[in-house]
Amino acid sequence: MEIMAYRGKYKPKNPKKYGGDPTNVVYRSMWERHCFKWCDESSNIIKWSSEEVVVPYLYEIDKKYHRYFVDLKITYRGGKTVLIEIKPDIQTRPPKKPDRFSRRYLSEGLTYIKNVNKWKAARSFAKDRGWEFEIWTEHTLENMGIKPKSTRALKPLKPLKPLKRPKK
Repeated sequence: MEIMAYRGKYKPKNPKKYGGDPTNVVYRSMWERHCFKWCDESSNIIKWSSEEVVVPYLYEIDKKYHRYFVDLKITYRGGKTVLIEIKPDIQTRPPKKPDRFSRRYLSEGLTYIKNVNKWKAARSFAKDRGWEFEIWTEHTLENMGIKPKSTRALKPLKPLKPLKRPKK
């Protein structure tokens, strides 16, 4: 059984399709790795890159400009170019307000605001260049056939204890 890390370097089989340094393609999640493999092997994609496009964005909390490294840039056969962010579905929505305020809720809220600021800038950046911007979640990846459905084995059931028979 092959054990794969959640982070690592991806080695393209078709390095000429990669729009950057094909010896330094880093994935930061298994979802990204699945996407890289799909881009590398898809005959419908003529060029792809990861974290090669940098988008400046204003983070409305600190009122400063930051740099957003977009997960993927894909150019399809036919000329369409798309910038793609790969995120868990839960991180694409505002966090649910808990019964009591917590540091976790504050952290999730600030992360969500930062993501919204990044995505707004990326949409504008892409539109200015005649490109598109998309957010792919685990649902998108499963529907596209990029991410395999979970094949993790279920935990074995605990053996049942023998029933105690009542004494007669």
